[in-house]
Amino acid sequence: MKQSLQLRIGQSLTMTPQLQQAIKLLQMSTLDLQQEIQQALESNMMLEVDEEESQSLEFREKKLDNSDQVTSEGSQTDIPEELPVEFSWDDVYESSLPAGDDGGDSAEFETFRGNAESVRAHLLWQMELLPISDRDYAIAVAIIDAINDDGYVASDLADILQGLQEQLDGLEMDEVQAVLHMIQNFDPVGVAALDLADCLRLQLQQLPDTTAYKADAIDFVCRHLDLLASCDQARLMKRVGFTEEQMKGVLALIRTLDPKPASRLQDADVEYVVPDVFVSKIKDQWVVTLNPDIAPKLRINPFYSGMIKRADSSSDNVSMKNHLQEARWFIKSLHSRNDTLLRVAKSIVEKQGDFFEHGAIAMKPMVLRDIAEELELHESTISRVTTQKYMHTPRGVIEFKYFFSSHVSTDGGGECSATAIRALIKELVGNENPAKPLSDSKISDLLNEKGINVARRTIAKYREAMSIPSTSQRKRHI
Repeated sequence: MKQSLQLRIGQSLTMTPQLQQAIKLLQMSTLDLQQEIQQALESNMMLEVDEEESQSLEFREKKLDNSDQVTSEGSQTDIPEELPVEFSWDDVYESSLPAGDDGGDSAEFETFRGNAESVRAHLLWQMELLPISDRDYAIAVAIIDAINDDGYVASDLADILQGLQEQLDGLEMDEVQAVLHMIQNFDPVGVAALDLADCLRLQLQQLPDTTAYKADAIDFVCRHLDLLASCDQARLMKRVGFTEEQMKGVLALIRTLDPKPASRLQDADVEYVVPDVFVSKIKDQWVVTLNPDIAPKLRINPFYSGMIKRADSSSDNVSMKNHLQEARWFIKSLHSRNDTLLRVAKSIVEKQGDFFEHGAIAMKPMVLRDIAEELELHESTISRVTTQKYMHTPRGVIEFKYFFSSHVSTDGGGECSATAIRALIKELVGNENPAKPLSDSKISDLLNEKGINVARRTIAKYREAMSIPSTSQRKRHI
């Protein structure tokens, strides 16, 4: 193989560290951006928060608060000449200091939330209050460990028995069932049920004996609960043998029960979304503004930047120069991110003005390419800007991605957004007659009458995506 030298000319795109940083900041969410800014402030001596405006505002607020302070004795500020022999200073003057010294900014109000209690902890706490033997305690712990978040025993009793036989000698199924019945009397009512019928039965049994149709309801859930899904009142009365009045009373009583008794104990922690932009209507015009609280205003520290000497090549001077250059690029990248975010938000609001006026039904079809061509940006840039970004509107806090959807052609040669079609389907289903629900074909015909060409299978796909049951499942005779 002969070796040779060749010279080739070509072009390639190289991503500089500054470009990589700008792209990284662009696709960050608000919370991630705040952490990135905090990390940059801690690692770069040249960066600092511009606090002049905030300090002046804080000074004005403190001045106003001091002028309005009044003690418990009116506007008294002088110490009385005579005080009781046994007195407490707080009895005369109210302390202006907080009850506890947190050594810094006080915590947010949202942090003072009680942690959601698990089903297991709630049941174990009740079991600790009972005088039971160690043997029954071990059985109860095994049963409680098998209870899921809805309150049902997820494991078979035979499996629980088999798992305990190695620990407890001579254990029988009767002992396991006896402890299970004890746990079924715990709060919430209906917990530790084996299935839905058992759960409803437990709740009905704990109702007062004077409750109307209690006995009939217990018999119904134990023997005929599977017929309830048909929602056919005439068929139910024929199979069960109830009169029309009895059937209505039993069904009304069953509707008051909770099929998932332990779900209320599983409250998840609230996740707060910080909007990136605000959309408001001013003088019949939709105005978009950046949220000023999502990121602090940064600036170059004038003290450290003034210490840099041009001709000095010492390690300290070079390090400060590098920090200064990084700080400038970071501030520039933040400004570029905010500018791009605002431009994209304004373009979305301008194109989807009908949505803000009339709701999801008026949503127009729009893809990333539409915004990219208008702003002369790449589609990947628009994708990064609209990911995990939110706008606060009169219709709620909405993610940018919500405004982008596919389209369906209309008879007039136009296009209709898939979001608008889903809103129309939801509206039609919400206004239908429960006794005669609309089929997918009927919904397709109604949309075709409005000039929107949607096939039946497309209606079925949108309906399933919105978790809307089928026609037979929505049919209600009772």
